[in-house]
Amino acid sequence: MARKRVVVVDDHPLIHQAVGQCLADTDDFEVVGVAASGAQVAPLVARTAPDLVVLDLHVPVIGGLDCLAVLREKYPRVTVVMFSAAEEPELIEAALSAGAAAYVSKSIDLFDLPSVLRQALNQNVYFSLPAGVGGVLKRRRHERAQEEMRDRTGLTERELEILEAVSRGLSNRAVGKELYLSDQTVKFHLHNIYGKLGVANRTEATASAHRFGLVTGPS
Repeated sequence: MARKRVVVVDDHPLIHQAVGQCLADTDDFEVVGVAASGAQVAPLVARTAPDLVVLDLHVPVIGGLDCLAVLREKYPRVTVVMFSAAEEPELIEAALSAGAAAYVSKSIDLFDLPSVLRQALNQNVYFSLPAGVGGVLKRRRHERAQEEMRDRTGLTERELEILEAVSRGLSNRAVGKELYLSDQTVKFHLHNIYGKLGVANRTEATASAHRFGLVTGPS
């Protein structure tokens, strides 16, 4: 099996060396080029035709997010994984929203990096971050999903709470117990939810909740 070709972009030579050695010990990756500034990225990618770019967020001349935008426009088939010490949720969210396949903290054990890159190439990874940061990102994405669903459907805060609970498989009685509502009140809200979503039952409402990203897991 041909090895996946990797370009590493970071302004610290030690990162080039560490990532290069880590991937050299695998059977399915090879580093075909390194860059120390964002200005070198596009020409290097054009010359080496990599499958994957491991890109630091804070590289000189042209920053990581700008490099990512160029790569997404000119080389959309190249997978880009952000590999950075920056752990601010706003920066991570910006990178993922701009098209990074994954965001990996430099605090990761390098022995785990090849596995993360394989998952990114297979589009199976979201991010690899310290738990606290990951929790913030998940909460923000959930809040944004709620806002989008509310804007597009007119669901109220209470209706969103009930829809989310129903989508977790709770019965009307369990929903009422969790939200301190009577069974009749839950049924009333569900009737309104179905109307606003244009669905006929709990199964279809749950499917809508998953489609909007309001809940995760099996639909």
